[in-house]
Amino acid sequence: MTVMKTSMRNFFAHKGRMALSAVAVLLSVAFVCGTLVFTDTMSTTFDKLFAATSSDVTVSAKGASDSGETTSDNGRPPVMPAAVVGEVRKAQGVKTAEGTVFSTSVTVVDADKDSLSPSGGGPTIVGSWNGNDARTMKVTSGAAPKNSGQVMVDKDTADKHHLKLGDEIGVISAVGTHTARISGVAAFQVTNPGAAIFYLDTKTAQQALVGRTGVFTNVNVTAASGVTDAQLKKNVAAEVGGGYKVQTAKETADANQKDVEGFMNVMKYAMLGFAGIAFLVGIFLIINTFSMLVAQRTREIGLMRAVGSSRGQVNRSVLVEALLLGVFGSVLGVGAGVGLAVGLMKLMSSLGIHLSTSDLTIAWTTPVVGLLLGVVVTVLAAWLPARRAGKVSPMAALRDAGAPADAKAGRVRALLGTVLTAGGGYALYLASAADKAKEGSLWLGIGVVLSLIGFVVIGPLLAGGVVRVLGALVLRMFGPIGRLAERNALRNPRRTGATGAALMIGLALVACLAVVGSSMVASATDELDKTVGTDFIIQSDSGQLVTPAAVKAMKDTPGLAHVTEYKIARADYTTPDGKTLKDTDVTAADPTYATDLRTKTVAGKLADAYKPDSMSVHEKFAKAHGVHLGSKIKVAFKDGATAELTVRAITSSDVVIDAGSKYISIATLAKYVPADKMPLDQLVFANAKDGQQDAAYTSLKSALHDYPQYTVRDQTDYKEAFKDQIGQLLNMIYGLLALAIIVAILGVVNTLALSVVERTREIGLMRAIGLSRRQLRRMIRMESVVIALFGALLGLGLGMGWGATAQKLLALQGLKVLEIPWPTIIAVFIGSAFVGLFAALIPAFRAGRMNVLNAIATE
Repeated sequence: MTVMKTSMRNFFAHKGRMALSAVAVLLSVAFVCGTLVFTDTMSTTFDKLFAATSSDVTVSAKGASDSGETTSDNGRPPVMPAAVVGEVRKAQGVKTAEGTVFSTSVTVVDADKDSLSPSGGGPTIVGSWNGNDARTMKVTSGAAPKNSGQVMVDKDTADKHHLKLGDEIGVISAVGTHTARISGVAAFQVTNPGAAIFYLDTKTAQQALVGRTGVFTNVNVTAASGVTDAQLKKNVAAEVGGGYKVQTAKETADANQKDVEGFMNVMKYAMLGFAGIAFLVGIFLIINTFSMLVAQRTREIGLMRAVGSSRGQVNRSVLVEALLLGVFGSVLGVGAGVGLAVGLMKLMSSLGIHLSTSDLTIAWTTPVVGLLLGVVVTVLAAWLPARRAGKVSPMAALRDAGAPADAKAGRVRALLGTVLTAGGGYALYLASAADKAKEGSLWLGIGVVLSLIGFVVIGPLLAGGVVRVLGALVLRMFGPIGRLAERNALRNPRRTGATGAALMIGLALVACLAVVGSSMVASATDELDKTVGTDFIIQSDSGQLVTPAAVKAMKDTPGLAHVTEYKIARADYTTPDGKTLKDTDVTAADPTYATDLRTKTVAGKLADAYKPDSMSVHEKFAKAHGVHLGSKIKVAFKDGATAELTVRAITSSDVVIDAGSKYISIATLAKYVPADKMPLDQLVFANAKDGQQDAAYTSLKSALHDYPQYTVRDQTDYKEAFKDQIGQLLNMIYGLLALAIIVAILGVVNTLALSVVERTREIGLMRAIGLSRRQLRRMIRMESVVIALFGALLGLGLGMGWGATAQKLLALQGLKVLEIPWPTIIAVFIGSAFVGLFAALIPAFRAGRMNVLNAIATE
């Protein structure tokens, strides 16, 4: 009870000093709980959607994916004859059966040919209006489509693009473009996460998506009363035979959920990883806070020991304070986490992924995890200061406040820090020298962890030298005030090291990712310059295949020297070693592709691979299967005949673009695959005639005006698009790392605030002998700046080392250019000085307001 009373008294006596540590705990717990609530809500949203839209049993065409999405090399959905509906109706236990047709390989545009597809990455679905959709959608205005001139759109898409009844839209598929006017708007009965859905009547959907009537992609089956889905599936499967995919509502929903599960897991664990970084930074803040509080209360603790308190009681007293801090911060953090989740939902909605607060899901495990994590981390962080408090002797009551330095502990720290740092450096060296990316990645992970811990441990020893150098470069120009700031930063190297380490962690990750991102862009740009010989690349950013009509428009464009088609086919390979490789890619292109992509060969000429009944393989494939020039490989094409192809070239496996490709000519593919089964082009390359690049670029864009699903890019455009993708990813990661940096800033604020309290009497004496308020504030700001720059210098140096090592592993994948983004590194370093200035504002202001006489009288 005495320990609890003492802890409560100390906690509330220093509540202002505890506040920033509590904020660090709050932010970290909020990020964890917010992530869990957000991802659980996303799962609930998709669960409700898939459960509501799945019929009791679904019969799909052979070739459809488990989730029912359309997958076809010719851009059209896999279909089955309409007669299957009649067969399904004969099955015992069937109440109703209705054929439907839909496709996701579509682009929908408005009258101005602007895309109506979701901006958040959701699918665009065009299908026939049917009874199952009528069950889950409500027509809010107009009417369902009844003829080829009508289309119905979902309400979310209509609201986003300001569509109204009578507006014309175009449905672009592999078949062609179908135009219709909006006859109705339908709203989801459950939350629509972000899909854009358009409904046609059944006959029109068949013509627009497949090119013929009398076929369906799915049959939706409803069970009669008392018949389970499992029994109905069994009955239907027995009736239609084994040529179709038959799934219950649960199986369909599970397959759909699996499709989005990967994305949600990546998001969940990435965000939890950044929350972990914030927790790690928060640990330094908590350690610093309690270490300084213990140091300031040395005389008080010594007096407690003198009147009979045991070491254990003193130790427990500090840990109980930490427990109170952890509980307080964690409880607030759980509440803030729910608010953060709602904010993330609003943010995702603005990006095109709609989530409703009505689906907000707070599992009982979420607050439990948040509370446990926050309390445990806080108590563990306070353990070292508590242990140090327990070692205070009763004689400390007779000395000036301030814990004596532990020389033995300093030597142990120096040895341990040196060993860890050296071990981390050696692991990074092994990673950079690795021959295989998997092996190197393991060493990289070990090196990052060991070097980070090593720098944290050895930080106080580095503080002395680094702060002196920074002081000479930055602080000496401010005269005596700068020298005072430097001495204050050097007064307690352990405190300066721990404060700098908190900032070091976030900035090390920023520097590492900046180096990796810049190196990826530079490597890809270098590879494009070396290998890509074509002027223009035409493809769909949504993954839609290139139709023959669009290819013809390109070939008719004036100013082009040649157009190269590029297809991906599927086949089973039988290699000379007798092995059969199932469902393997084969790349079919026009012979001009040998000049459009300058792929290096290790044997033969790539141009020979485009001769009749010829092919190329890559070096690793050749070694694995005993293939050499002249070898025969049996290739059984999907939906086609079996060919025996002669290997005319072996390409290098040390490439980035088209890595692992096996090439044949389109003429060879057409010889063995029927015309109606030929895959469409994945993308198309075009070369301009000499001196006509600019005119051809303009003409090509004009020729594809009626095909808005495709984008024309020259090499400059292509590089910029790749750079933008990397930049967007890095910006998102930097945004998440900002949490750790915010916590680190709180650490600097707290350290300075407690340092000001610790130096109250000293500050009073300095003011008494003539130091002005302005000079005092400047001194504290300069001290903060040098601590921030110390952390930045360590973090940026460490991060660049990690990034350079990671680039060595990327070089094994062909990304061989190391580029240090010096403008970013310098900007971050300078920005750290402003972080230090910002962090010192409140402590400096409070120091300046001290009453001189009261400060001098402070014990």
